[in-house]
Amino acid sequence: MYKTIAEARAFAEKFKKIYQPSDVRVAVCAPYPQLPFLVEAFRGTGIGVGAQNVHYEAEGAFTGEISIPMLEEIGVDYCIVGHSERRQYFNESDDTVNRKVKALLETKIVPIVCVGENLQQKDAGYERQLVSEQVKNALHDIPPEKAERVVIAYEPIWAIGTGRTATPIQANMMCSLIRDTLTEMYGDEVSDRVIIQYGGSVKPENVTEIMEGEEIDGALVGGASLEPLKFHEIVNF
Repeated sequence: MYKTIAEARAFAEKFKKIYQPSDVRVAVCAPYPQLPFLVEAFRGTGIGVGAQNVHYEAEGAFTGEISIPMLEEIGVDYCIVGHSERRQYFNESDDTVNRKVKALLETKIVPIVCVGENLQQKDAGYERQLVSEQVKNALHDIPPEKAERVVIAYEPIWAIGTGRTATPIQANMMCSLIRDTLTEMYGDEVSDRVIIQYGGSVKPENVTEIMEGEEIDGALVGGASLEPLKFHEIVNF
């Protein structure tokens, strides 16, 4: 929950000036009011735009919510689902995550599904079971041809906004667990096609080491993405 529309426009203009297209897929996921302006600002650049949340119903008496058709009309490319802060503060559950993923997969919008454990769950040794269950629940009753479009972001909650980061070994191990869970559900072919990201205090100083993980395909960047120069450094690690 950062930046006004004017600040988002300024970010987009500055980032466009330093951005150079490459084989790295880049997207900015912003608060709802900024989305139409970012879609317009990034048009033709190859930079995608995503929402940070959405409701699973197309319309209805859900005051304050935003629907998928509303996002489609704006022209967004991605939508984050089940971010840890949505789970922690706004009662997001595995069931609502699953409903949102199913609804998004009926469109061209790519779901970025977040999974991860908090510090208590980690200290209890429950992180592997929890993350595997979150992946299974998020993709429940989703067929292989649709599941391969999903992006999964492993974000250890204890590493978000805390300055703490999972070691590259820890991050790769958990992303490997996610890959193994997908293989169990869908087989190697689908599992290999799913993009798995790491998120949790990713910054220019640690992105190269994190991205060396064999099972880590990308990064879900938090606070460091608010500054164009820092975000550009991460994109061009």
